[in-house]
Amino acid sequence: MTYNILILPGDGIGPEIIEETRRLMGWYSANRNLSFSTSQDLVGGCSYEKHGAPATDGMMKKALAADAVLFGSVGGPQWDKLPFDKKPEQGLLRLRKDLGLFANLRPALCFDALKDASSLRPEIVSGLDILIVRELTGGVYFGLPKETTVLADGQKRAVDSQVYTSHEIERIARVAFELARLRGRRVVSAEKSNVMVTGVLWREVVHRVHDAEFPDIQLTDILADNCAMQLVRNPKQFDVIVTDNLFGDILSDEAAQLTGSIGMLPSASLGAKDAHGRQPALYEPIHGSAPDIAGKGLANPIATLLSFGMCLRYSFGRSEDAALLDKAVEQVLAEGYRTGDIMQPGMTKVGTAGMTDAVLKALDKLAA
Repeated sequence: MTYNILILPGDGIGPEIIEETRRLMGWYSANRNLSFSTSQDLVGGCSYEKHGAPATDGMMKKALAADAVLFGSVGGPQWDKLPFDKKPEQGLLRLRKDLGLFANLRPALCFDALKDASSLRPEIVSGLDILIVRELTGGVYFGLPKETTVLADGQKRAVDSQVYTSHEIERIARVAFELARLRGRRVVSAEKSNVMVTGVLWREVVHRVHDAEFPDIQLTDILADNCAMQLVRNPKQFDVIVTDNLFGDILSDEAAQLTGSIGMLPSASLGAKDAHGRQPALYEPIHGSAPDIAGKGLANPIATLLSFGMCLRYSFGRSEDAALLDKAVEQVLAEGYRTGDIMQPGMTKVGTAGMTDAVLKALDKLAA
């Protein structure tokens, strides 16, 4: 079967890490009976430079037709002063909205070889395996009104609206509970029901879905600020965390640091399946565009490579192939290969291409 993939390298280190993913795709094409038909387009700042917009209708048409989208990164200081609707990040937000990508899956897995690279003690993060399920198309990032107005006395007033419907909460809760059935069967729901009415609704709906459809899953409520504290106090108490758009953004970046580097963590953004079982999906590393190292061959490609692994698992149903990649990355790290962000004394420092070289060699050995 041939899979149709749209590749969106974006800005900063995006083109470099996506090029490494192309190499990985080539390995799977040659060794694992997979075929890919790829197209490429612009998104973010590079799209603005050429088209005057961070995302074009033509790009979106390709994205809507693709079996999956592989995304690099967007943004950079040269676009900081653009009008809000022209900023590079709006390209990613449009992709999420137009594709209906409501479920963002962000695993935080600490490879044993990197337990000493975390800012926490090794015994706290060793064996860490958390999945954060973030609602992606609602909440404060998309709620209206979203505006800045000038008051009568000359002050400016900015408004971002936190908005959720029962339906939006129900569907993300179901995703979390279904994934928990494949893991440790435990879900923690994080919100701020003590001070936010959206939090009250969130807790009410999550419990209703749980009681009616997933009574076999252990459900625990936690306030989002306490969740942030617990992630650095005792992160291994968590299995699946489900939360809203804003809190999910913050908590998943915090969880990333537990693993040693934000350059290690992939993500999947999934939409609802249609009548034919087709599901829109976008895969991306959770790190940013890192303009300070762009073009230098220093970026860690592992998060992007593992994002392709999530694509194999969730979009193509190739769990064994995804597990093979996980094993290859684990082996490479155990052998001491490190990019600058995870470098440790006594290890072998490599660049972007060098890390991919090591992963491909490990795949060759594992597949032999």
